[in-house]
Amino acid sequence: MGDRRILLLLVLVLFSALVSFVGAYEEEENEQRTQGEKWFLLRQLHNVVKTDAGSMRMVKGGYRGGSNLHSPMHIGFISMEPNSLFIPQYLDSDLVLFVHHGEARVGHIYRDELAERSLKQGDVYTIPAGSAFYLENRNENQRLRIICSIGITSESMGWHAFQSFFIGGGTHPTSILAGFDHTTLSTALNVSTAEVRTFLTRQSSGPIVHISDSHHTNIWTEFVSQEPHQKLAHLKRIVNLEEEVSPKEEESTWSLRKFLCTLLHRKDVVKRVNHEAPSSYNLNNRNPDFKNNFGWSKTLDESDYSPLQQSGNGVYLVNLSQGSMMAPHVNPRAIEYGVVLKGTGRIQIVYPNGTLAMNARVREGDVFWVPRYFPFCQIASSNGPLEFFGFTTSARRNHPQFLVGRNSLMQSLRGPEFAAAFGISEKRLNRIANAQREQVILPSSSSDSPMRMNIGSY
Repeated sequence: MGDRRILLLLVLVLFSALVSFVGAYEEEENEQRTQGEKWFLLRQLHNVVKTDAGSMRMVKGGYRGGSNLHSPMHIGFISMEPNSLFIPQYLDSDLVLFVHHGEARVGHIYRDELAERSLKQGDVYTIPAGSAFYLENRNENQRLRIICSIGITSESMGWHAFQSFFIGGGTHPTSILAGFDHTTLSTALNVSTAEVRTFLTRQSSGPIVHISDSHHTNIWTEFVSQEPHQKLAHLKRIVNLEEEVSPKEEESTWSLRKFLCTLLHRKDVVKRVNHEAPSSYNLNNRNPDFKNNFGWSKTLDESDYSPLQQSGNGVYLVNLSQGSMMAPHVNPRAIEYGVVLKGTGRIQIVYPNGTLAMNARVREGDVFWVPRYFPFCQIASSNGPLEFFGFTTSARRNHPQFLVGRNSLMQSLRGPEFAAAFGISEKRLNRIANAQREQVILPSSSSDSPMRMNIGSY
């Protein structure tokens, strides 16, 4: 009797230890998945610019906390109210713009002259680092939304995630001219120091301003409403400022003098330079690079749109139908960033050691990134389609390697060696490899599907 009690006690102890072990394992696995979401799902938006005329928010790149994973790109979201202007500036990073909603007018320096482009929904456009530019939303009733990639360069100063240098400005934002002392500016402009102080403190509406009569009048409202000869009178004293202050520096593509001069006479200049400046590329009008009954995908690289070569980025747009899946794949050439435009779904990412890094539910507005070589897939929810847009860190054709499906690595590597790697017969491997008849975008995983095959055991 005593032996039976001791045996029962030992069984209970072993069972308790097993339950504790399983619980600890599940807890550790959940912690790993939660950590993966912190690394690969970028939900922390930072305000870069915020005024009553619009905003710019951004998810930051850089090293992910507690890991050696480096994300070399920031993703920005620009929102501009009707009749608004993002005032002239230049960045220390290349900029790739995608018009998600609305219409825009962009002006920037191209070969020392001002080029202007009208952008519509679906357009992709690039602005090189150091090129002065501005954005306008001239629409009377429609808000403008732009998604942009902001590269992290080795030359970035590191003060912030990236650095804007505002050419125009006052007390908010501060113009780059304000960095010079008033005596220097007074000499360069040939005006009194009192006028310099007034000139550099008048603008206080922020980097994104209204240019409509329905809002309070400001310097930019006055400026855009002036005739060319009035603009000339307003700015003629400062067009030579940059050369006078820094006479030894070679004039660059973002030259303040060139920017202001061409802005004053932009009708003539735009006509002359627009035939040379790159055009935008409309991603919505592009035919799908791949399409089947379960969705489609479009990719844009330097062979399709040469300005992407400057930024070194690619662009893509994917639409998955209800319940469908972008087959598990690997990007051997680039890091991938995605922004969910419509719908809900899941993103699964796998570590190199074969463990699950992330299995996260995503919704409209979420941003995710996938390091180079990491296996991953995207799955649309059963409630409706999933559409996402994104950037890659290579402007060359990506050639993703699909792990499963027709024309995948599982098909290419099929043979006795691959079967031995899984510890199964070659016959069974062939049955598994041939079970999926679709490629790239796969149908729903419903167990009621007549396409599903019972492999059995061999």
